[in-house]
Parts: sequence; structure tokens; C-alpha cells
Amino acid sequence: MHKLTIQVGDDSTVSGLLQRPDDPVACYVFAHGAGAGMEHAFMTAVADGLAERRIATLRYQFPYMERGSKRPDTPPVAHAAVRAAVACAAREFGSLMLLAGGKSFGARMSSQAQATLPLPQVAGLVFLGFPLHPAGTPSTSRADHLSKVRIPMLFVQGTQDKLAELDKLRPVVAALGASATLMTIEHADHAFHVPKRSGRDDEAVLKEVLDGVAQWAEVLRAGSR
Repeated sequence: MHKLTIQVGDDSTVSGLLQRPDDPVACYVFAHGAGAGMEHAFMTAVADGLAERRIATLRYQFPYMERGSKRPDTPPVAHAAVRAAVACAAREFGSLMLLAGGKSFGARMSSQAQATLPLPQVAGLVFLGFPLHPAGTPSTSRADHLSKVRIPMLFVQGTQDKLAELDKLRPVVAALGASATLMTIEHADHAFHVPKRSGRDDEAVLKEVLDGVAQWAEVLRAGSR
């Protein structure tokens, strides 16, 4: 694992963590959620698991997290960080296929950045818990920008995710057409935790998530050859 400093604009930098397996087939530019930074246990476990599947990762901080603030950045500031991280990954990996996205807030900011102006060299977006709406107030307005995304998208969502109730999310994904894929994880919540009564543990759930991401990425890579 290699620590990086990523330049965001003329007067701001954020930290990054680059994890490069032997002979990678892709790199996932992986943004954190609103409440925890790039070194959170979930972020680390995803990066380690993807490395085992020959997918490199570039994790990075949003500027507010870098400052130690609890207030997330405005979308333009967050989008700039996404773009800077993608550019950094492109420099590190050359022509290797890039994926972008992240956990919750990171997924939403990455998708907004892509919808506003395509991210160079990014072939697809991977969302690990897309935050479709606040808990307890189901709606779909946070997905309006997704119709402007012109690259494949993978939504990985727990069936008990209170920030993306499936009866709201399924029509959103269906309306996006063949470019969007919904992968549901039974009994998992927004953090991909599962109750003991499910008969599984978080390790088994994470394996299912990462196997699904790796398989989707391989299909995407095969289609681009």
C-alpha cells in the first residue's frame, strides 16, 4: 500500500491510499461515506478483498474529512476531489481500465461528477450502498442526475438498506436501461451488516459483494476489448 498526496485545485490537497496487486486488471477509485474516511474498516476490507481479485484501489479523502470536519463538502468541492483522484489513478495506471464510485456519499458524489462531465478513462461506476434518500423519507430525487450518466453502473444494495428502499430503487435502476445493474444482498443494511438470524456473517456478505463487483468488472473489461 502506498500513501499519496492528491492535488485538488490550486491550493488544496487530500490524502490517498493506493493498493496495487500484482498484474491488476482494473483500478477502482473508491470514495468514502459521509461519516468515516478512507481508513475505515469497511474501506480497508474492500480494498484488501479487491486486491485479492486483481483489482487495484485508490482510496482518498474528501477535503472536509482531511480537515477533520463533520460537515460534508458542497457538491462542487466533492466533485473536484473525485476528478483529482481519477486523474491521479490515470497517471498511476496508464491505460488500465478505471472504475469510480464508493460507499454512500462517495457513490453519490462520484455519480454526480460523472453526470456533470464524464470522468476521463472511467469505464464504469460501482456504488456500494447508493444513498437514494434519507432514512424514513423514501423518495427518488437524489437519482435524477443518473439519467445523464452514459457509462455502465453497478448498484450493490442491501435488501434492508434504510437509505435505499427497494421499491423505490428498483424502478430507478430499471429506467436507466441496460447500462445499470442492481445486485441485492439479502438481509444486509446500508453498512452491509446482517443480523445473526440470517445465518450469515459480515465476512460472508463482503465476499458476496466483492465477488459480484469483480465479476461485473470482468464482463465490462471483456466487452471493451
